[in-house]
Amino acid sequence: MIQNLKQLRKKAGISQQALAEKIGVSQQSINKYENHNIEPDIQTLVRLADFFNTSVDYLVGHTEIEHPIEPVSPYDLNQTEAKIIDNYRVISAKQKHLVLMIVENLAEESTA
Repeated sequence: MIQNLKQLRKKAGISQQALAEKIGVSQQSINKYENHNIEPDIQTLVRLADFFNTSVDYLVGHTEIEHPIEPVSPYDLNQTEAKIIDNYRVISAKQKHLVLMIVENLAEESTA
């Protein structure tokens, strides 16, 4: 079931017909996907996710994270480092940019 397809399509301001043409299916298929009458194959799910710049997990309602899932590198973090990352993940993009600038300046000062 594609829980978030209709919401993504409306947010993008695109018709069922236009979306169908972009991903290579019929308008009727898009309608059926949105109304949970049929489910697309995995290739169609991937094309939909790519078109909306999201993940298949978000399309099917498996996550509430709308942006594509980014690769994560494993690190062995202490409690302080983990707390910094947890707090960083909840701040705005503008605040993240400021944090990055501060950390880069501090790193430059420590190597000078």
